[in-house]
Amino acid sequence: MSLLKEVILQMFFVLIPFVLFNIYYRDKMRNFSQSFILVTSSISLFLAMTFSSSVVEGVIFDVRYVIMFFGLVYGGVQTGLILLGEFVIYRLYLGGDGSFIALVISVFSFSVSLLMYRTYKTTHRKTFFTILAGVLFSIIALTLTYFYLPHYFVKHVTYHMLVIPLQNTLGIWILMSLFSKSVSDKEIFIKHAQNEKIETMSHVAASLAHEVRNPLTAVKGFLRLMQENPHDFTKSAQYMNICMDEIQRTEMILSEYLAISKPLTNRHEQVNVVELLKVMRAVMSPFAILHNVELEVRTPDISVIIMANPDEIKQVLVNFIKNAIEACTNVRKGRVFLSLVVEEGKAILIIKDNGVGMDEGQMKRLGSIYFSTKSSGTGLGLTYSYHVIHTIGGTVTVNSKPNVGTKFSIIFPYQE
Repeated sequence: MSLLKEVILQMFFVLIPFVLFNIYYRDKMRNFSQSFILVTSSISLFLAMTFSSSVVEGVIFDVRYVIMFFGLVYGGVQTGLILLGEFVIYRLYLGGDGSFIALVISVFSFSVSLLMYRTYKTTHRKTFFTILAGVLFSIIALTLTYFYLPHYFVKHVTYHMLVIPLQNTLGIWILMSLFSKSVSDKEIFIKHAQNEKIETMSHVAASLAHEVRNPLTAVKGFLRLMQENPHDFTKSAQYMNICMDEIQRTEMILSEYLAISKPLTNRHEQVNVVELLKVMRAVMSPFAILHNVELEVRTPDISVIIMANPDEIKQVLVNFIKNAIEACTNVRKGRVFLSLVVEEGKAILIIKDNGVGMDEGQMKRLGSIYFSTKSSGTGLGLTYSYHVIHTIGGTVTVNSKPNVGTKFSIIFPYQE
């Protein structure tokens, strides 16, 4: 029973990189880094060796080779060599009769890892190569232990033939399979979220193109009038002022659209939600007009500051406003209303529409990956938005009734 507990403990240590990945990268729009692999693997290696499995003091067995193979596959040769160096130093520090044989086994096992890890990254038979690596690590450890410590090996043959293969094969299969699945799911999520943003901005761009034609048509008409009456300086000056106003309004809308559509950056700073909502009204009004929906924004007279990434908050607002407008497309006198209020140290943004609405089942699934109330939607726009809001300490609540409308309440931590 004691050995079983030790094996289970080793399985827990081997899963540390997988667990920390799902915690640290849960709300981030990027995948793992080499430094993350090195740090988590080092933690796993240190704990596995500190609380290793053993039947004789000084001779220890753990999942070190599994962790080094994992570090090679996901962190590269440099990470693998650093992990090997950490193992050598710490194993010499621990000491014992098995120190020398442990170093010999590590040299052979690491050499096998170097030969296999490139093949593992390119092959489609990853499960086979994963289990094969675990088997080879076990064979190397058993063979060299028998060669250098035959009496010890024979005396505890049951332990060696069961515990060592179990730790290596089961440990490497669990870690590589689960981590690979998490990484691939993250890549799919990032890719689809980026595609969702591109699709959203393309819809907004179509409405902007329609809206920009109006001031350009006005400018063109006034310029023609000036051309027909070049000597009427009073009229020409009046027409010129009107043209400049139209051009400035068009330039402002286009510049704000370009600011929103640019790639996201990893900034975290003070964001004035009031000013941001005014920008959103200018950018999203053409989209609302194109869908015959009235867009109204009401903000307080004071500045409302939150700590966030401005690029992410802009994208969140675009997602919510676009969804609200599209929900009102087939509704007579469609209306989307945004209101920002400050209550008890919190900034509350209310986004309300009188669109198609949702039932209770749809509301519960909002924000879940790949769930959308639209037939052609992926749901990743709201999934991304929920992640951004939760990351900065905010919350989202929704109230909706079919054929009545929907009300989103987004609560941000408010900076006085």
